[in-house]
Amino acid sequence: MASVPTEILDKGISEKEILDKVKLAGDESAGTEVAGDEVNIAPGDLLRATGAPRQQGSRRRTGHLKDVPPSRELRDRLRALCTQALGRIDRSQQLSKDELEAIARQVLAEHAQPEGYLGWTMVVLSSEFWREQVAAVPPNRRLLLLPHCLKHADGCPADYDQFGLDCKRCGACSIADFRTQAEELGYKVLVAEGSPIVMKIIISGYVDAIIGVACLNVLEKAIDKVLLAGVPSMAVPLLSSDCRNTSVDEDWVHELIHVRQVAPGGRTPTYLHLLRSARHLFDEEELSRLVPRRRDKPKEITSGTNAVAEYPVGPPPLESTDVSPASYFRDPIAATEQIAHDFLAQGGKYARPFITLAAYDAMTGGKGVAPDGAQYLEHVPDPVRRVALSIETFHKASLVHDDIEDDDDFRYGEPALHRVLGLPAAVNVGDYMIGLGYHLVSRDMAALGAEVAGDILDRLADAHLRLSEGQGAELVWRDGRDKQLLPLDALKIYALKTAPAFEAALFCGIRCAAPLGGLESPLKQFAKHLGIAFQILNDLKDWQGDADNKLSSGLDTLGGRPTLLWALALESLTPDHRQELLHLVESGSDPSARVARVEQLYHAAGVFGKAHQLVDKYRERAERIADEIEPESLRRLLYYLVDTVLEKPAEAEVTLVTPTMPVEALGDR
Repeated sequence: MASVPTEILDKGISEKEILDKVKLAGDESAGTEVAGDEVNIAPGDLLRATGAPRQQGSRRRTGHLKDVPPSRELRDRLRALCTQALGRIDRSQQLSKDELEAIARQVLAEHAQPEGYLGWTMVVLSSEFWREQVAAVPPNRRLLLLPHCLKHADGCPADYDQFGLDCKRCGACSIADFRTQAEELGYKVLVAEGSPIVMKIIISGYVDAIIGVACLNVLEKAIDKVLLAGVPSMAVPLLSSDCRNTSVDEDWVHELIHVRQVAPGGRTPTYLHLLRSARHLFDEEELSRLVPRRRDKPKEITSGTNAVAEYPVGPPPLESTDVSPASYFRDPIAATEQIAHDFLAQGGKYARPFITLAAYDAMTGGKGVAPDGAQYLEHVPDPVRRVALSIETFHKASLVHDDIEDDDDFRYGEPALHRVLGLPAAVNVGDYMIGLGYHLVSRDMAALGAEVAGDILDRLADAHLRLSEGQGAELVWRDGRDKQLLPLDALKIYALKTAPAFEAALFCGIRCAAPLGGLESPLKQFAKHLGIAFQILNDLKDWQGDADNKLSSGLDTLGGRPTLLWALALESLTPDHRQELLHLVESGSDPSARVARVEQLYHAAGVFGKAHQLVDKYRERAERIADEIEPESLRRLLYYLVDTVLEKPAEAEVTLVTPTMPVEALGDR
């Protein structure tokens, strides 16, 4: 098991040096662009042969390379060339976006086609790579994803309801035709925009493969998620990105819908089984099995002729004057446990338990990412599952307390717990979940082994202490009179607030399988870089709004939180503008006007571009460490975490959905 050489950790990576480099760049950009024999070729080998290494730091931007070949003849020719280029690629190894881009560039260069077709060619290559594996999935386990912009904008009789476009199947556009064909074969069908809803459905276990129709803008965003998670998918690009009265090569869509079921020649590793396994931990039945209730679950009682539950569905309204647990629990002793269980299962991406399970899997042979990984993961020991649960339990406890300390109104798109229960009861629920997190590990002391359990508990305690230090530093700054803040101090707070959770999730999963050995130091640094970059992205997300939690932009600034954006602005603004910024956060004027002016000052200081550059720098540092990690299965996991955790925020999209499956399939609560 190799550790990372000291020079990898030390060479030019101090926080101050990185800040200095970004300061020198000082622009508003989001980063600098980076400019045989019959045997199966591994994607990585082909990438190296083209001289294109794994992209690090600031990724090559391909957003402007989205031209669609203008003639059907040229599109058919390029499709055939893509199929030929992938003829000897080994499907048993994952194909990254960088590798996909390298192959696409090679195809275009060899046949004298313009670079502008790069995005389109990457979509075609990805579809051909997954063709056999999509075909191997029965139609009733496939999802057909259609864009609402295929409808005729003028005269379409369909209305939009709470689920999106309610297609009347009038025959005026191709949506009804595609949908009818797919449903006759057993497909699930969605008329939707954006990838989050699709990933929710995939992870929830309703489908195992996707066939999509979308514009290149949407497909570019989806490719990352599909390739990283290893979800078999094929797509047909729309012929334009006008979002109104668009068209598509209809016979190509028909061909993909009717792709015949065959046994694949090779199966690509996928994190889908591990993602589903992490999500499954929080299903009511599984959660109750792994975490048996210490108290009796509230029972139904009879009031007159109507049966009512002691714990009703949904909390009382925010304006309710009686929001204590006793107001809707007939057994107050069982109330805290019930609320904690419900909050554990409510919302979230369950990224931390996934990391723990995936790290354990990587150190025990990586069988969970194999085609039959689902069967293997069924036999993961319950003590390991409970360790993964404990990571999320601590995280959820911190969310309850953070929402109180930050006076936030929403969590997971619902009123925050303290808005429903009141402050004392919510604090107590958070405290309960901290105790539950430790208990989930200590109860399995014999099964895990005293030394292993002790190491895990020590890691959890250390993460808890550092997270509390980071949160404490934030609160001291927020409540103080002096709002001056250096970028370096903001980064130190980030390292304490966010990195410990990633570190604990990795370390605990690995420790369930083996001693950490030489992995400890590099993984600690990896988690630090990942956590800082993640928190910076969270700052940027705050200025776009957050459909799950904040529902409006700029709330971190109005809340007086010590963000890197604030520190960069104070460092870069003129003295007069600096004083104006300091005054705005203390002003009692209209919040919307204040946020708008702060945003103007942030743009004037170039802080958004600098923040994106810092994300790129910390990403590069994390990837350099991952490059040297063994075993290979753990290295792949670290790459996956970098690419998924550090997904840059995009402008919010309206998601319009017409489900042809049970409505409950669309949510995660």
